Amino acid sequence: MDVILATPWWILVLTVIDITIRIGAIIVIPPNRRPTAGMAWMLAVFFFPIAGALLFLLIGNPRLPRHRRRRQEQINRYIHAARDQLERGSLRPNEPAWFTSLVRMNRELGAMPLTGDNGVRLISDYQGSLAEMAAAIREAREYVHVEFFIFKSDDSTDDFFRALEEVRARGIPVRVLLDHWANLVKPFHRRTLKRLDAMGAEWRFALPIRPLKGQWQRPDLRNHRKIVVVDGDVAFLGSQNITDRSYNLKANIRRGLQWVDVMVRLDGPIVSSVNAVFLSDWYSEADSLPEGIDLKRMDAGTGDLDCQVVPSGPGFEFENNLRLFLGLLYAAQRKIIMISPYFVPDEALLLAITAATKRGVHVELFVSEEGDQAVVYHAQRSYYEALLRAGVQIRLYPKPYILHTKGLTIDDEIAVIGSSNMDMRSFGLNLEISLLVRGEEFVQQMRQLEAQYRELSRELTLEEWLQQPLRSTVLDNLARLTSALQ
Repeated sequence: MDVILATPWWILVLTVIDITIRIGAIIVIPPNRRPTAGMAWMLAVFFFPIAGALLFLLIGNPRLPRHRRRRQEQINRYIHAARDQLERGSLRPNEPAWFTSLVRMNRELGAMPLTGDNGVRLISDYQGSLAEMAAAIREAREYVHVEFFIFKSDDSTDDFFRALEEVRARGIPVRVLLDHWANLVKPFHRRTLKRLDAMGAEWRFALPIRPLKGQWQRPDLRNHRKIVVVDGDVAFLGSQNITDRSYNLKANIRRGLQWVDVMVRLDGPIVSSVNAVFLSDWYSEADSLPEGIDLKRMDAGTGDLDCQVVPSGPGFEFENNLRLFLGLLYAAQRKIIMISPYFVPDEALLLAITAATKRGVHVELFVSEEGDQAVVYHAQRSYYEALLRAGVQIRLYPKPYILHTKGLTIDDEIAVIGSSNMDMRSFGLNLEISLLVRGEEFVQQMRQLEAQYRELSRELTLEEWLQQPLRSTVLDNLARLTSALQ
């Protein structure tokens, strides 16, 4: 008792706070959280109680705020009501039974219906993609919808913005969604907003963080989708942002970094599904839907591919994109090719990949040799040894290029392309859009792209990897722990 009385009061207060935080962490952190994420948070709190608790309060909740979740429920009802309208086109015959069940699972999770008679074409040239989107915008007769994670007016994107200005000058509505935080911290932000205002575009920030205006959620929840829709007739989606290949960042320019991306041009009934995703995001930010949008207009496209749009993000109950990837990995019989700039798998995805190699499936993973985000880059590297020992072929795309394409092909008939990386951020924290495609014709386009990447890349061997210095291993392992803080 004398010892306690002799102890300074502030030490007693800190001790009580420390014990309270540790006990509270055991109660609050584990429920409804992945074991790895729960363990990572527990370690953070137990090693650094006050700092860990404050960090948990800031980014520990991966869910949207309550008012946004209520709005998301309205959006989900809107999508559900639109499904009967969106189910159009003649489907290809002889689909595998597992594919039918996969499509059903996607719909149950919140995806659009499978539609047939679609045209899907890859565009792998960065400036060529911007030019094709600008050309499609100039053909607009009714409206243009644009949604991008990063959206910048610079020298590389000037023609894209001029196309928007031209259609606005003809009185055609232009609606733009851009992620708030991702654009706020990038160059040319004010210039871009002034240009949107000058042309008379309707625009909104996605997931804005403006506490003084009552707009707040976990700050690293982001809208990562990339979408263009013109008149409900043509759409584009993929991995590319509307910005220069260097992202105009001084550090990237100094290092010579250049992004390598892919977009797909879509026509046919699938365009209405892409449009439904845009409209749901627009409603989430504007609290209203634009009038005169006809989701029932579904003319046959230039091909006969079967397509399904799979949106995902913290507004959904489950991780839709992760479940899509898992279903495909377990269905593969001969070949799996994965392209992901940020590859940080959870236990389920790692198990699916290594199980595939044990079944005799050829598995390749394309990643960048150099990273633009240090923590993700090192977290990704921490999985290389396990993958290599399992028999996965890892191919490193050469620096100074950042291979930003996100794609998955299995066997000869099925592919996924979109905005989603194979990492825990894309699974749990980002709003993403993925396109599931069935058809040998599109897989052949992907195979040609993979062949180009393979020719430019080099294979990482287990022998080479085991020569990594200890300091790199330590950094990789530390980054792996922080990647689980979700």
